[in-house]
Amino acid sequence: METQAHLTASSNRQNNSRPEANFPPSLWGCSFASFSFPQTEFESYSRQVEVLKENVKDMLTASKKDTVEHIEFINLLCRLGVSYHFDDEIENSLKQIFDDLPNLLEKQDFDLYTLSLLFRVLRQHGFKMPCVVFNKFKDTNGEFKKTIINDVKGILGLYEASFLSVHGEQVLDEALVFTKANLESSAMQSSPRLGDHIRNALIRPFHKGLPRIEAREYISFYKEEESRNDTLLKFAKIDFNRVQLLHRQELSILSRWWNDLNFAEEFPYARDRIVEIYFWANGIHFEPQYAFSRMMVTKYTKIVSLVDDTYDAYASFEEIQHFTNAIERCSMNAIDQLPADYMKVLYRALLNLFNETENDMGKQGRSYASYYVKEAFKELVRGYHAEAEWADKRHVPTFDEYVRNGIATSAYGVIMAASFLGMEEVAGGEEYEWLKSNPKIIKAGKMIGRLMNDIVGHEDEQKRGDCASGVECYMKQYDASEKKAIEEIQKMDVNAWKDINEDCMRPTNAPMLLLQHFVNLIRVTDVIYGNDDDAYTIPSSLKDYVTLLYIEQVPLCE
Repeated sequence: METQAHLTASSNRQNNSRPEANFPPSLWGCSFASFSFPQTEFESYSRQVEVLKENVKDMLTASKKDTVEHIEFINLLCRLGVSYHFDDEIENSLKQIFDDLPNLLEKQDFDLYTLSLLFRVLRQHGFKMPCVVFNKFKDTNGEFKKTIINDVKGILGLYEASFLSVHGEQVLDEALVFTKANLESSAMQSSPRLGDHIRNALIRPFHKGLPRIEAREYISFYKEEESRNDTLLKFAKIDFNRVQLLHRQELSILSRWWNDLNFAEEFPYARDRIVEIYFWANGIHFEPQYAFSRMMVTKYTKIVSLVDDTYDAYASFEEIQHFTNAIERCSMNAIDQLPADYMKVLYRALLNLFNETENDMGKQGRSYASYYVKEAFKELVRGYHAEAEWADKRHVPTFDEYVRNGIATSAYGVIMAASFLGMEEVAGGEEYEWLKSNPKIIKAGKMIGRLMNDIVGHEDEQKRGDCASGVECYMKQYDASEKKAIEEIQKMDVNAWKDINEDCMRPTNAPMLLLQHFVNLIRVTDVIYGNDDDAYTIPSSLKDYVTLLYIEQVPLCE
């Protein structure tokens, strides 16, 4: 998270003046704090979901008689956002299909759509189906056959599948170029409904989409399908509304927590974004059982945002040094070394959150978890301190040096450590050590988070004289133009996604559930920074998504 304040942090540190922050105000104010949970409505939804769930489970079982039908049904469950009800059944089915894959491919001559769907569904669940299966759609010159161009459904399927590529899979790289070009023209020639579906995929393919947003949008698309399964559609609609009530309740609790702290008044220079931060936490895991994770991620990320804004746009460098030292100590005894009252308030809030974490984890018999959250926070603040020092000295680091530090300042370490707090069934000491070791997938995700932010924010940062972003560092190190720097960074983003996909293929070095949630964090980043602006700083960019997910229910009678 980078600030968008319109006064230079570096000049502030050199003349000890206080800048006046110029962030857009909160769009939501106290609107969510007053939410009253409708218990009767929730219980009605829950009863209907339980009945429909059994019906859908029977359909899932019945579809096993035909592999293609079964894969299509699993895909529908995923697209409609209800697959979490059937995790075990889906896991067992896909394992059986993958184990029988050589025999399946030998016996059946799948068309482009079916093969692409099978490939995508298996890979999204960590089963590495070989990409050579797509060579059959190439001609003797090694190019995709012109005969498949008019198969819009198949082309769209191949496009979606291509985003599951790992390094060295040239056929998928070529497939992306080929399908994207054809879909752009198909979108204009298709029916309005299909055209919208294609355009949405071109903006953000399913693999990069946020599951909850994808589900809400697909429900609207699926209800217009002539071949739709009305029972499944009803199940998806009611379950979406049921879970939405839980999310609104959580958002209400967090809004009251934020209002009680009165930090919007205490820190007027900082971004007031509790709703947008909950959107971030909710994007990692929306399922009801992860409520505690969402609460802790929101609280920690809100404190991270305050520290980020303080270091970037308000504090003097001397104050930053004192605060960094205090964070290293993580003790209330260090509060007197802080030179400003506002810093004492912020420091006390962080220590209170650490204490809350220790108490909660102690009750779970997981006291060790609070240690890892603290260590992640210390690493983050060290990274912020390095950036503040560069800004203070007007130093432009090399791109490599910047990225090494940026892996910390992405804040992913704190966010994931906080998310593990509510995942006691899979996140033990071994998993925390794995996270702390910065394996390839974590490093790749952190780099995406840092550099995507830089691409959309670097021009404003240049204007106000902030620490050089990744774009400026690349331009200086490689004597490149701004356009060239951005192009090269975008290539790094593509390669980082391949690292991520690779580490999600079985056998994995961490529980699949944790990997999937980390991928969701990267997907949130793509939504926040992937539309040419910083939607965290400019909250109007997220307004439609917030409305879609937390305010408007899915109409049941259409």
